[in-house]
Amino acid sequence: MPELPEVETVRRGLAPVMEGARIAKADVNRPNLRWPFPDRMSERLTGAKIERLRRRSKYILADLNTGESLLIHLGMSGRMLISGAKLGQFVHDHPAPEKHDHVVFHMENGARVTFNDPRRFGAMDLLETKTADSHKLLSSIGPEPLGNSFDEAYLIDALATKGSPIKSALLDQSIVAGLGNIYVCETLYRARISPTRKANKISKPRVASLVPIIRQVLSDAIAAGGSSLKDFRQADGDLGYFQHSFDVYGREGERCRTDGCDNTIKRIVQSGRSSFYCPTCQR
Repeated sequence: MPELPEVETVRRGLAPVMEGARIAKADVNRPNLRWPFPDRMSERLTGAKIERLRRRSKYILADLNTGESLLIHLGMSGRMLISGAKLGQFVHDHPAPEKHDHVVFHMENGARVTFNDPRRFGAMDLLETKTADSHKLLSSIGPEPLGNSFDEAYLIDALATKGSPIKSALLDQSIVAGLGNIYVCETLYRARISPTRKANKISKPRVASLVPIIRQVLSDAIAAGGSSLKDFRQADGDLGYFQHSFDVYGREGERCRTDGCDNTIKRIVQSGRSSFYCPTCQR
């Protein structure tokens, strides 16, 4: 499932053709994805101007001039693909419709944005913009890791009573928004903290050190266009490249990249998720 860097990469790719533009027509080709689409979704979107595209955790929000916001979750295999607009040096022609093109936005500027989702684990909803933060999917989400409210003091306080492993604590979306399995593994390697350490047993200075590391890992991943492991594509159809920079994720049995370390990367399972780490470097 796409994590914060992948969703932010998609948002940035969509912004030039959607932000400030009007939806000439919205085709909704099925009644639901993971959940049913909102009533009259096509009618409510057609003619609406997208005033702002933003991201909250792993969700994209398109704020409309109608007072509503379109919430988009990519799910496991969802892709937002742009055609009919100049992206970089190229113009991608409109492709022939595909079986899993579930929602198509025909923009007044000539661009077409297609939500394609073979597995149908994605989701869309329409909600009132001014009360978006209280929506059931957004109300319990913690601060954005790249935002000002996520700082050392906050994280120290948030983890002080967490007896769960630090890996699980950082995956908790009520503590920090948008972090997923890949980037928590990479963060803990850079911080030299074992994923099995109890969160409330880690010293305050080491917890504080996680904040700039989390930000750097996410920034590096966004700069690389996210990580393409299975289905993820950027809005222009290109792959992300951060997977080529993984220090631990998916590298079970390979040599640790820390200079002077002769150990290999180990994989364990925590709460049904794979954790990759170096037993020598991470304590």
